[in-house]
Amino acid sequence: MLRGNYTTRIDEKGRIKIPATLRDIIQQKYGSEFFVTSIDGDHARLYPLPEWAKIEEKLAQLPEMEPIKEKFELRASWYGRPATMDAQGRILIHPSLRTKADLNGDVAVLGCRTYLQVWNHEKAEARVRAEAFTNEDFAAIARLGI
Repeated sequence: MLRGNYTTRIDEKGRIKIPATLRDIIQQKYGSEFFVTSIDGDHARLYPLPEWAKIEEKLAQLPEMEPIKEKFELRASWYGRPATMDAQGRILIHPSLRTKADLNGDVAVLGCRTYLQVWNHEKAEARVRAEAFTNEDFAAIARLGI
């Protein structure tokens, strides 16, 4: 399970070094192949390839002309590229996604169960502060059984 918030840096070549705790889990469970993408361009999503394959399997079950499927796939492909984690635990985030999401310098790496989110550190902190977790949010989570 990938969880927690870690701060790291994007190097001059556009690579992010995955924090050791997360890297160990990923290597043991998934290997080194990833699909790096975004749906909104605000942040990067780093999916270990076996987890991305599960998403593709679910998408394959939907009708080809399903509008939301097409919308999702367009964005995932627009921002997405395969990547391999190197021996030092670095993954390249391609230039167009780095630019769109403003991923340079310090970034926040968030473990989200089966994938990682990578945010510009300042943007992530501002979003957390701006989007308070309300009583309605607590009620919604409770309805989901959490």
